[in-house]
Amino acid sequence: MAGGELQVIRKAALAPDRTAAIRCQPGSVAARNGGGDFVNQVVLTGFADEISNDADEQIATLQKTGVSHLELRGVGGANVLDLSPAAVAVFKQQLDGAGIGVSAIGSPIGKVQVRSDLEAHFDRFRIAVERAHQFGAGYVRLFSFYHQGEEADQVRDQVLAQMHRMVKHAEAEGVVLLHENEKGIYGDVSERCVDLLQSVDNPHLRAAFDGANFLQSGVDSERDAWPALKGYVDYFHIKDVEAESGRVVPAGRGDTGLAAILGDALNQGFRGFLSVEPHLNAGDPDFGGDGARRFEIAVEALRHLLQRLGAVAA
Repeated sequence: MAGGELQVIRKAALAPDRTAAIRCQPGSVAARNGGGDFVNQVVLTGFADEISNDADEQIATLQKTGVSHLELRGVGGANVLDLSPAAVAVFKQQLDGAGIGVSAIGSPIGKVQVRSDLEAHFDRFRIAVERAHQFGAGYVRLFSFYHQGEEADQVRDQVLAQMHRMVKHAEAEGVVLLHENEKGIYGDVSERCVDLLQSVDNPHLRAAFDGANFLQSGVDSERDAWPALKGYVDYFHIKDVEAESGRVVPAGRGDTGLAAILGDALNQGFRGFLSVEPHLNAGDPDFGGDGARRFEIAVEALRHLLQRLGAVAA
């Protein structure tokens, strides 16, 4: 880019159907720089409940940092699945008024024991899909179940049965499910993530790639997880971690190989969401502070990394 300056494309420049416009399309081109050369465009989003429980504070910090979307996990101290109809309507109105979109419903679905009451849990899943419609999101984040006391291969059939069931419902509803790798669930390592995605084999199940979670699960995110999963990734969760200490740090400051991973993703045509999930410690001497400050630090680090990679952040 001219002068190495990061260009920011505001939400108004996005197509009305946000999810369709910015989903990963290999080889697609989203923007040009001032000199007429093609450049890469990604869209910033984030977990605004790490800023504050308060809706006004969430929105103010998103606007201050120029983040055009949020991944909706909670607001007002309540999980997104537990919001009342009135709370849904009020928050949607606030977001619309601020020009902020919802990239995904950051649901806790699948973060339960696979041997628990999964009928009741499926009812919760239906609510997550309903929330996606209510907030205009094309994605629902979910997990692939804990299996305490059993080896992963002992619960594979049960996990796959539930994933097939949820994907069938998502397909009928026109929503894409994003499987997040998380320590302790079936899909916590890259081999089992690939197993899930290949076994279900449906475009309504894609991957949300979290390199820090892979590293914390003993997987080399750059050398092992990314090569195995990059063909399935629609979405990134952005945080970083130091391998030796376990300290969570801003993007590019840790050992997840985030710069190399994002660089390769951009080269392969990734044009989707990068979701800031700071997870920074309030008392960290370098990256601490209140929720708003930690979110700002995390966004600043990601923007700096994108600038180095020659990317445009919307």
